[in-house]
Amino acid sequence: MNLHEFQSKELLEAYDLPVSKRGIIKELGDIDKALKQINFEKGCVAKVQAHTGGRGKVGGVKLCKDKQNVEDFVNEWLGKQIVTNQTDQVGLPVNIISVDELTEIDSELYMSLLVDRAEKCISMIVSQAGGMNIEEVAEKNPEKILKFKFKGGNETDVSDLKEIAQSLNFTDDQKKQFFSIVQGCIKLFVEKDLSLLEINPLVVTTSGDLHCLDAKINIDENALYRQAEIEKMRDPSQEDQREYEAKKHDLSYVSLDGNIGCMVNGAGLAMGTMDTIKLYDGDPANFLDVGGTATKERVSEAFKLILSDKEVKGILVNIFGGIVRCDLIAQGIIDAINEIGVSVPIVVRLQGNMSSEGKTLLNNSGLNVIGEDSLMKAAQKIVELVK
Repeated sequence: MNLHEFQSKELLEAYDLPVSKRGIIKELGDIDKALKQINFEKGCVAKVQAHTGGRGKVGGVKLCKDKQNVEDFVNEWLGKQIVTNQTDQVGLPVNIISVDELTEIDSELYMSLLVDRAEKCISMIVSQAGGMNIEEVAEKNPEKILKFKFKGGNETDVSDLKEIAQSLNFTDDQKKQFFSIVQGCIKLFVEKDLSLLEINPLVVTTSGDLHCLDAKINIDENALYRQAEIEKMRDPSQEDQREYEAKKHDLSYVSLDGNIGCMVNGAGLAMGTMDTIKLYDGDPANFLDVGGTATKERVSEAFKLILSDKEVKGILVNIFGGIVRCDLIAQGIIDAINEIGVSVPIVVRLQGNMSSEGKTLLNNSGLNVIGEDSLMKAAQKIVELVK
């Protein structure tokens, strides 16, 4: 789960990390109130709030010298879509704009914490070359990227960071601030079950202090059951709506660019199904795993989810009955078709537990559903029908 920048800063603030004061605008009438939350004497930085990087490169971040500049920015962006190199062609809706207090910047750094699954620890990446083009730095000048692994647990021994702090050319005071920021970030990372905490840029101000100017936070979806307050911060408008609906029904769904919908039980079988479709020159429209304990209701919801994608021209259902009963899957397919009304071809492959009963249900349903016994034949058939 991702957070907006202003929400990320709220979390940093709660852990005593240095961030800018800000005001939030959700409609034109919020501008005056938002500007009162900051020192607006010299202006502010207006920022589009959307779950994407690269906002500044497309005009989504702007220095505003007066209230008219702020109003112009809000009128330009609020209620519109922002398209960056990290979004698709449609982009993401802009429903929130933040106005941040100005910070006098001397230099910019990059800092992030993430889960290192191979080492089973938290890793830190830091670089003196922070700012908008950190991806180019990693590609062209990887020697400027410094890495540190917290293998000793969550408690940070600041002495371990002295070499990194030294290489960043920090003064003694800045080293103390850096150690404090790292410790605060580690504490936040662990206590709030983060998978990523990125501060870009981490700036050195003209007064010589370290300051978290921008922040990006991702939370581990599997830990949200114990992060109720953070889950309330979720913004569904920033997510693929089909993927968001899938989560409500405990379905594993990922949108793809093809036109053949897939419904499978088991992640490995789903991957194999998509590979087989590609083998016959077809293009999967989604990854969808209904799970090993799929119920009739869940299958029905999965079917509706697939059909909500207007690009889908055919559907392949591939179920191997182990824990799940194939007759329940078949009934879910029948119920979904009867409820929604389906005009695209459907090929179903059922094998395993109660597969004969499932096939009988489908054959007696009076629906235009084609049954196949092998995955190869089923994939080949749906590709032919779609073409």
